[in-house]
Amino acid sequence: MNRRNFCAKGLVGLAGLTLIPGTLFANAKEKIRLGYIGVGLRGRNHISEGLLRSDVEITAICDIQERSLKYCRAQFVKAGKKLPAEYTGGVEAYKKLLERKDIDAVIIATPWEFHKDQAIDAMRAGKYVGCEVIAGITVADHWEILKVYEETNIPYMTLENVSYRRDVLAVLNMVRNNVFGELVHLEGGYQHDLRGVLFNDGVNFNGKGGEFGPNTVGEAQWRTQWNADRNGDIYPTHGAGPIMNYININCGNQFTNLVSFASKSKGLHNYIQKVSPGNKNLTVNFKNGDLITTMLNCANGETVTLTHDTHLPRPYSLGFRVQGTEGLWMDVADSIYVEGKSGTYDEWDKAKTWLDKYDHPLWKKFEHLAEGAGHGGMDWFVFNAFVESVKQKKQTPIDIYDSLTMSVITPLSEQSLKEGNMPQKFPDFTKGKWKDAKSKFALDSSGF
Repeated sequence: MNRRNFCAKGLVGLAGLTLIPGTLFANAKEKIRLGYIGVGLRGRNHISEGLLRSDVEITAICDIQERSLKYCRAQFVKAGKKLPAEYTGGVEAYKKLLERKDIDAVIIATPWEFHKDQAIDAMRAGKYVGCEVIAGITVADHWEILKVYEETNIPYMTLENVSYRRDVLAVLNMVRNNVFGELVHLEGGYQHDLRGVLFNDGVNFNGKGGEFGPNTVGEAQWRTQWNADRNGDIYPTHGAGPIMNYININCGNQFTNLVSFASKSKGLHNYIQKVSPGNKNLTVNFKNGDLITTMLNCANGETVTLTHDTHLPRPYSLGFRVQGTEGLWMDVADSIYVEGKSGTYDEWDKAKTWLDKYDHPLWKKFEHLAEGAGHGGMDWFVFNAFVESVKQKKQTPIDIYDSLTMSVITPLSEQSLKEGNMPQKFPDFTKGKWKDAKSKFALDSSGF
């Protein structure tokens, strides 16, 4: 079996994963039909995954930029697949796509400000939603999304790929096997030099130039403006998603409150000065601090620290730390220490020894299919989890409550900073159901 001819056959049940209420589909499907809203770079990553599967048919795509549609067409031609129907011409073109009866689910990979309305309209149209981060802009946006979910019972999944990273899942396996004892403190975040993404010369994805806005290419068209306008953790899910699984947030535990701190903002201005001296954008006041630190309390007593660090020169690291009564993992040091089992009391073990021993069953089973997929293979796993959920009429492993919880950190952190680092009460989107809910993430042997 390889990635090109993969088609899951078995329908494997699992406690904690329930059938979707109502009759969304008459029977479990062998093939699902997908529509894509947004086929920029990230959307085309998901297109690539869909084109390799025999259990996925890509029926329609939507984008307002001809450049993106052109690149997307080339993907279908190269794969020898039938070109999908196209919807373009304006920001509401996706609504025509949602009217189609031959679409079971949609992948949303548009700029962040469009996610809420597109997801809500998709749920009302009866389509499963797989949405890139983040869910909404304001806290009220998140409650509105939840309201529509409760009205429609249509699953919504944030496509948080880091939750499926191989070391992240191996550590989850260690946590579930009590290797670290009772967890006490966790850290993570988004620590990635994005300066070459946030600016370009308006022509190429070349990491040069000091331009951003509508006349540039890629994420510089829209993402950079967020750094100019807002001060907060604008990308919290890479750290929060995995951490939530480690400490069973929404499944017997919950975040109770948070507080955020921001450093001064110097990195983006300094970058423009280096690559484009005298550029007009040197006058832009980038409000987003170079480092945003957010601290959270949990109902079960754990503490969590999230860091957003994308404006300064640095190697990539998500900065994970999982610490319990028996030891800890730190990904930036590539190290694990387990009391009584690691060297002496002050000697680290190389993480690989432990990660290999506790390699997650999903990676053991599907490594050959994930080979070559984006972001070291984890893109295959998150895409597969969504596809299998749709095929099997099941709730998604990252559900609406998880999606909203990891996303709402953005407006909460922003509000904390506006109020002079005041703590913010964390909303309970489960409305108390978290107390009795059971963990479901990465437990289904068919690929969840």
